[in-house]
Amino acid sequence: MVSGCAQGGDGSDVPPAAGQQQAKADRQRAKADRQRAKERHAAKLRAAHKARVAAAKRWGLKKVPLLPPRPPAGKPEITTRKGFEVDGHDGLPPVFTTVPTKQKVVFLTIDDGAEKDPAFLRMMSELKVPYTAFLSGFLVKDDYGYFEKMQTGGVVLNNHTLRHPYLPGLSYARQKREICGMQDMIEKRYGKRPTLFRPPFGSYNEDTLHAARSCGIKYAPLWNEEVFVDRWEYREWDREIHPGDIVLSHFRGRAHWKGTMPDMVRRFLNKVTAEGYAVARLEDYL
Repeated sequence: MVSGCAQGGDGSDVPPAAGQQQAKADRQRAKADRQRAKERHAAKLRAAHKARVAAAKRWGLKKVPLLPPRPPAGKPEITTRKGFEVDGHDGLPPVFTTVPTKQKVVFLTIDDGAEKDPAFLRMMSELKVPYTAFLSGFLVKDDYGYFEKMQTGGVVLNNHTLRHPYLPGLSYARQKREICGMQDMIEKRYGKRPTLFRPPFGSYNEDTLHAARSCGIKYAPLWNEEVFVDRWEYREWDREIHPGDIVLSHFRGRAHWKGTMPDMVRRFLNKVTAEGYAVARLEDYL
């Protein structure tokens, strides 16, 4: 007798069930989708790099600015720099010039708002360079729209007082009007109340920080270097850039400098890039 299992008895000729075929097809499609997504992402990265190379050439940079690393998952602890404390500083906004990080990044901050150069906005947008603005009310009020464009581009607008006074020479009440009044202006015009405040001239006292805290300020960053059109200035004796340093500049043009804001940015980027630093966004580390 011939067994009924004699032909195809090992199951090798039995086609897979319809459900198995569907599952296999689904896996193949998912794999293909993942591959296509990777290819699209790689193409976007290549296109973005190509655009940055072209922008660096267009704006006269010596090298393409370095991309910053991912911000740390755990934010660094920000404390007041030694020697920058006021009496009873506990609980007040920390005053600092550098963010504690081992990442080779620096932070560009630009003060006041006097110059409103459209070329600067284009340059920073095309190069994808982050920065933080500290604005004074009396200088921005003649062109709120300029800083709205800046904010739309991802820049955080922060507090540099209403009229840029020497704060330690004012009473607590007048300091509070300067700081909290600027908080109100930024919130009204731009929809968000700042948490960062920089005192004009980097000068402050205990009243300054109490007033700032009373209207929502959490941090008072100063700076470790300042960049101009024609030079750098340094706080540290070694005259070097360090990881996490905050760099100051100003909204200035030919009326104040021997050059333009793009000239300042070129000097800034050429130096930090040559020394292996990327420019990161200060708020990402706070």
